[in-house]
Amino acid sequence: MSYDVAVVGGGIVGAATAFELGRAGARVLLVDRADPGRATDAGAGIVSAETAAIADPAFGAFARAGADYYEELLPLLPTDTGWARCGIVLVATRETDVPSWAEIAARAPGAREIDGAEARERCPALGEVVRALFHPQAARVDGRALAAALLAGARAHGVEIREGSVDGLAGIEALDARAVVVAGGAWTPALGAALGIDAPVLPIRGQIAHLDLPDAPGTGAWPMVQQVHGHYMVPWPDGRVVVGATVEDAGFAATTTVAGVEEVTREAQRVLPGLASAALREFRVGLRPWSIDGLPLLGELPDAPVAPRVIVAAGHGANGLMLGPLSGRIAADLALGRPPAADPAPFAPTRFSARA
Repeated sequence: MSYDVAVVGGGIVGAATAFELGRAGARVLLVDRADPGRATDAGAGIVSAETAAIADPAFGAFARAGADYYEELLPLLPTDTGWARCGIVLVATRETDVPSWAEIAARAPGAREIDGAEARERCPALGEVVRALFHPQAARVDGRALAAALLAGARAHGVEIREGSVDGLAGIEALDARAVVVAGGAWTPALGAALGIDAPVLPIRGQIAHLDLPDAPGTGAWPMVQQVHGHYMVPWPDGRVVVGATVEDAGFAATTTVAGVEEVTREAQRVLPGLASAALREFRVGLRPWSIDGLPLLGELPDAPVAPRVIVAAGHGANGLMLGPLSGRIAADLALGRPPAADPAPFAPTRFSARA
């Protein structure tokens, strides 16, 4: 069978691409190797472009568009994703954090500074802070539930989903599709090399703890808490709280380590002492796909050495859940020859290549 588009990779970006292609009526094949450590399976789920540490203007605009795209996407999905506008409190916990906190606060429309008392009233587990910013429109989403909803929606639209690997040019050509979307997350560089481009995406390990606070059933009403540098807390209903995360250059080792557990639990207790009595439910590990310049790789390869047209959608770093659905929409638009929902030009995947 031949396809209009084949999608390589079934994480959040690949699943979103397949869903968008399916609902457009295309004949679609999704090939997914289901590698352990995929970032989608471990992501905490913060969707808050205004408080993200993004200084690049084009990237900031893209992040805001990505967060806004959820309003269009969610009503189309067949199952729940855990989405909720719970708000976020961005905190500086040390005086040395304040300059960076102030930079983010200055470009965070819709947010307002609050004092420590109000911050602790909103999140009773929070300890003392130096500065706090509250952004009420920030949202959370369950990455695993979102991916499952996108794949269920894709299947409902006739997308064929196949477990397997695609290796080299021959593997891409064997997909028998007029266009191929490469959405391989941290594993994208191997296909990039086969296609003759640099795709410098690195696997950056993040270890994340899921905790239980059985005596705090109101956690679903808490806002998320984000330190200006590093760690965060994402609350869910029924006493579940997610804290993380490490940032480690550990290759493709999707493993929990003693050092990672110590770092995550130490920082959680330092910033949120009310979590000290929490039980440990599980640790998750995700390999975030970071590009070397911190920007996504999103766009078509104009001179791909294969018969199908090739679109790359990868390198979203720690912002995959915020950017993934819109990136999938854009990749689908490009594969189908439609005007893209947002301009991907600043994120051209050829920017690292000598022939760019």
